[in-house]
Amino acid sequence: METVTAAFILTTFAGLSTGIGSLIAFFIPKPKMTYLSILLGFAAGAMLYISFVELLSTSIENVGFLVANTAFFLGMVVIYFLDRTIQHVHLDTLPDSHVHLDTLPDSRQKRLQKAGIFTAIGIAMHNFPEGMAVMATSLSSPYLGMSLAVAIAIHNIPEGITVSVPIYYATQDRKKAFAYSFISGLFEPVGAAFGYLLIFQFLTATLLGIILAFVGGIMVFICFDELLPIAIKYGDEHLMLSGLLSGMAVMALSLHLLG
Repeated sequence: METVTAAFILTTFAGLSTGIGSLIAFFIPKPKMTYLSILLGFAAGAMLYISFVELLSTSIENVGFLVANTAFFLGMVVIYFLDRTIQHVHLDTLPDSHVHLDTLPDSRQKRLQKAGIFTAIGIAMHNFPEGMAVMATSLSSPYLGMSLAVAIAIHNIPEGITVSVPIYYATQDRKKAFAYSFISGLFEPVGAAFGYLLIFQFLTATLLGIILAFVGGIMVFICFDELLPIAIKYGDEHLMLSGLLSGMAVMALSLHLLG
């Protein structure tokens, strides 16, 4: 029981690290589009690097090239249809409580908010299998579980930025920006609990590999469909690229130091 408790603590720590990144909204004194462009570029770079270098590559090792890539592109297809659904239904029904803001046109506020919501969904889906992975590793080896939890926690910080920044710029509501990011992080311990209670007896390296590739496809779609276009629109391609390269470099350094 102590081992299970420690595993849940490690998983919760990893998931709630998205809240550290989401705190960026509390340190932006006044919205500036150049900040938005760089930060979204940074977050997209981090997410792209994680998706290809970690999620897809790990899946290929577990299930092979064809199965992993099938799951990867299936993730893109699923999030595409989700994108269409949210754009035409859910987004239009969001309470428009910030129409008095003159920093952005209303249509752009909605697009930014949609980007944040999409990213929160993608990260929540990403955190779910991560939670199962941390739980399984921790139960087999607390030392390895701690190493994996720290690595995921570092990765989750820029993911928190990804969620909080567009929502903050759309609503100028720091608490809402933090809340969305914080809630997406909660799916890490939820995934651990779900895996432990229901599917660990059925979970195999093959199934986990498929899940990771599927989530990787979702993350890549979010980057190219939402984050990078918005980063360019509210800055320029040079600002976006500087953030993109910085995000990739930070992720590469974290993997090297914790590898």
